Amino acid sequence: MPKQTIDSTTDTTVAQPTKTDNLLKSPKNESLNQETDLLTSVHSNDTTDVYNNDSNNEPATTHSAVTNKNRVTTLAEDYGDGLGLAHIKPKSGPDMSHGIALYLEEVSVWFDSFQALNNLSLYIEEGELRCIIGPNGAGKTTLMDVITGKTRPTEGTAFFGQIHDLSKLSTEQIAEAGIGRKFQKPTVFENFTVLDNLMLAAPKDKRVSKSWFTKIDADTQNTLDSTLSQIRLKDMLHKPAGLLSHGQKQWLEIGMLLMQQPKLILLDEPVAGMTDAETEHTAELCLRLKKDHTLVVVEHDMTFIDAISEKVTVLANGAILAEGTLHEVQNDEAVIETYLGR
Repeated sequence: MPKQTIDSTTDTTVAQPTKTDNLLKSPKNESLNQETDLLTSVHSNDTTDVYNNDSNNEPATTHSAVTNKNRVTTLAEDYGDGLGLAHIKPKSGPDMSHGIALYLEEVSVWFDSFQALNNLSLYIEEGELRCIIGPNGAGKTTLMDVITGKTRPTEGTAFFGQIHDLSKLSTEQIAEAGIGRKFQKPTVFENFTVLDNLMLAAPKDKRVSKSWFTKIDADTQNTLDSTLSQIRLKDMLHKPAGLLSHGQKQWLEIGMLLMQQPKLILLDEPVAGMTDAETEHTAELCLRLKKDHTLVVVEHDMTFIDAISEKVTVLANGAILAEGTLHEVQNDEAVIETYLGR
């Protein structure tokens, strides 16, 4: 039985969930009343200068005082799709009070007669670094697509925390809620500098006039400083992204995710095509990111998996074949037969 306590404010008995309850409790029956304001959003025009091109990468001084004013705009103006339609921005971040960041329960995905995911249930704890491995066609990409809203489950439920039903949110709304995804092939703006790429990824008014001519606020400046420290590209700040190595482009794209301050980061084969030195640096980066984020990493490189993994999930034919430490799954007969070979 769950432990009970008395709520002093209401004199009612409140059941406290046990650890098992926290791990297994589904958000299905939680209240899903998400308030959204379709009328207005308020933006602060606090401004500071970003890095100056000739100041040794130190923040430049502010050249003029700017009076702070609140600007009221419609959500259609700020988050519209060009047709006057507003994307509903989730009003709050994920509720991880039960210690689970991601719930997938009995998820199946069909593409005509092909079943990409087969009754898959997966729970990712907050602050966990989970590695997903498996043969080609196992369902790894489809799993990522379900989490990011690119593919809808045919059956089952997918929740980010307790309140965000991923099957009912657009890809933009899921990103706003705090999920970021890096694809296998880096997608950076090669003609723009490293700094430009990071600033374009920062959450702000995305209209062209605002993106290029509005100075950033102090919070964004702090996020930029932290991101540059994580990805270690500060010396490349004003170089075009096209001049970066393959590994550096991967780190830049991870940095672009960090600028959006996600809670859950999905990395799809982050070390594919990297040198040994770049792979080692990426492993160190993942371990640093784990301190403040939940990570799901899809990868085939077992040396890399060994360096970062806590718990490994093996997929095959759209279902979970095995879970455990890397050592445990490497010695699982079904995994050896289906994926690793003898």
